[in-house]
Amino acid sequence: MSDIAVVWVGLGTPTDPSPRAVRRFLREFLSDPRIVEMNPVVWRAILELFILPRRPHVSGAKYASIWYDEGSPLLVHTRQQVAALGERLSDLDVTVTYAMRYGEPSVASAMDQLRADGIRRVLVISAYPQYSQTTTGSTYDAVAKYMQSSRDQLELRFVRSWPTQPGYIEALAQRIEATWETEGRPDFDAGDVLLLSFHGIPISMAQAGDPYPSECRATAAALRQRLGLDEKACQQTFQSKFGPAPWLKPATIDTVSALGHAGVRRLDVVCPGFAADCLETLEEIGLLNREAYHEATAGQGKFVRIPCLNDHPVFMDAVADVIRTGLAGWVETPAKPESADCWRSERP
Repeated sequence: MSDIAVVWVGLGTPTDPSPRAVRRFLREFLSDPRIVEMNPVVWRAILELFILPRRPHVSGAKYASIWYDEGSPLLVHTRQQVAALGERLSDLDVTVTYAMRYGEPSVASAMDQLRADGIRRVLVISAYPQYSQTTTGSTYDAVAKYMQSSRDQLELRFVRSWPTQPGYIEALAQRIEATWETEGRPDFDAGDVLLLSFHGIPISMAQAGDPYPSECRATAAALRQRLGLDEKACQQTFQSKFGPAPWLKPATIDTVSALGHAGVRRLDVVCPGFAADCLETLEEIGLLNREAYHEATAGQGKFVRIPCLNDHPVFMDAVADVIRTGLAGWVETPAKPESADCWRSERP
C-alpha cells in the first residue's frame, strides 16, 4: 500500500439534532476568526451570553426537520462521496478519507489516523468549488495548526478551488435537466426563473480581498452558457446571512419573495456552491424559501428545489479528475481525453 492519502474536507455537522450537540458544534464554528471578524473578546461575550443560550434550540429544531434516518444529511452524503471517489481512484493505490472542519471527524483526528496508518503524503481538497477564506481558507488554517504541533511533518498539497471545472459544470447541468424531466421544464419565455443560490459572506470580507464573489460569478456564467440561459432567466443570489453586518446581495430570500410578488409562476432553485445537501439546502431553501415564495404567490406558484450534486456520477468523475491533477508527480496519472465536449457527449 502506498503512503499517499486524499482528504475530502466538508464544513461539518452536529452529531445529532439535540440542542446540546448543536451548541457544541456552533461554539466551535462561530469561534473561528475566519467566520466572524470581530474583536475576539467582544465576540466571545456576545457568543456566550446571547447566541449560544438561544440559537441551539432553534437550530436544533431545524436540523431535526431534515435529519435522515442514517444521521446528518451532510455526513451521509460525504461518506457516499468518499466511497465513490475511492472507486474512481482505485487504480492509483491511494487512501481516500474525509474530515470535517468543525465537528467530527476533525482535521486533526483524520490526520492522526492517516499518520498511524503509515501515510506520509496528503492531498487536501475542500468540498467547496469556490474559494473563500471562510471555507477553504479556514481548512488551510486547521491543517496548518495540526502541522505546527507535529515534529515529523507530513508532506502536503492543497486543491484551492475549481469553480469552472468542465465536469463540475456538466454535473450541475445534468442535475438541473434531470429535475426538469420529472417536474417539467420551466417556461422561461413566460418569465419562469432558475435561481442559483450560493452561500453568502459579509461584504467587508469581499472588499478586503476574498475572491469568493468572483468565483461564484464564474460558476454562474459557465452554467448559464451550458444551459443556454441569460441572466434574467438564470439569476444568481446569496443565502444564509448571519448577524447584522451587510452581506453579499442580492439575498436569496428577498429575491424569492420579490419574484413571487412580481408574478413569477415557476421558480427553481439550485445551490451550486454546496457539494452535498445539508441544513442550508434542505431546510433554508427547501422549507423556509419555499414558504416565502408560496406566501408571495398566495400559493399559486410552483417552487422546485433542485437537489445538490451529492454523489452524482459526473460530479464524482469531475472531483476525481481534480484530485488526479493534484496528485501528479506523486503517482502516475495518465492524461484522460475528457473535455467539455466529451462531458456533454456522455450526457444521457
